[in-house]
Amino acid sequence: MATDQPFPHKHVLSLADLSPADINVVLQTASSFKEISQRAIKKVPALRGKTVINLFFEPSTRTRLSFEVAAKRMSADTFNISNSGSSTAKGETLIDTAKNLAAMNPDCIIIRHSRSGSARLLANHINASVINAGDGTHEHPSQGLLDLMTVQEKKGRLEGLKVAIIGDIAHSRVAHSDIIGFSKMDAQVCVSGPATLIPQGIEEMGATVVPSVREAVANADVVMALRIQKERQQDPLFPSLREYATFFGISRSVADLAKPDALIMHPGPINRGVEIDPQVADGPRSVILDQVTNGVAVRMALLYLIMGGD
Repeated sequence: MATDQPFPHKHVLSLADLSPADINVVLQTASSFKEISQRAIKKVPALRGKTVINLFFEPSTRTRLSFEVAAKRMSADTFNISNSGSSTAKGETLIDTAKNLAAMNPDCIIIRHSRSGSARLLANHINASVINAGDGTHEHPSQGLLDLMTVQEKKGRLEGLKVAIIGDIAHSRVAHSDIIGFSKMDAQVCVSGPATLIPQGIEEMGATVVPSVREAVANADVVMALRIQKERQQDPLFPSLREYATFFGISRSVADLAKPDALIMHPGPINRGVEIDPQVADGPRSVILDQVTNGVAVRMALLYLIMGGD
């Protein structure tokens, strides 16, 4: 069912930790698992007897549910803990919470947290495997992997593609994982958005900063729109949402600058009419729902690979 190639990682904390060979192992394994979700009975015993804890300190719909569905389709026992339902709401530290959970001998803890580095901190203090489901503005590796899988499926390759990522680059952990992942797989990554939302040093991850959105999108094979993450901004970093939509939104005219067969992507949730025109988001080139579908397959693959499924 899955690839026989080795995956030498106990944790998945960052795409920066994975080699191109590691990424290929995940994508091949995910491709083989995708068929399970299309069966009448969507379950295999690959992780029967394993225990997975979803430890989410931030709101999430797609990611949390995707991990839960992935684990259950492989017959793992899953438990969900939110910030309001954990003892951190009473003042307990993240490390103490993690150690108490680890004392119950789970096989994997999946964590989403508002602080960058929280997933690695967790991995340094417990014996269970840890998967980073998004830490602050750092990374969101499983989202990066599902984006790679979606593009590879639709385009047949990753090497040599032009990928334009538009929007709030500074606060987007998805953008950071995508830049690292696509660059590792020899795609050309361009980023654009308001100057206040382009962080210094982003070129070191492998991206080229292009001031003009239209120039960034021109002849692109993939156009990724990002949500404005107002919850991570201390002060307003652009005048208004209307102005943002006018100058940085993916309108139909902007999307038409990309190649005719370009893929339109968005990690969600979508603010329709702000970062992307509804007709573009729902158009024939959109693969936004394919990203959601592939998210389950990628997360099945990650759980299988780090827990040594049968």
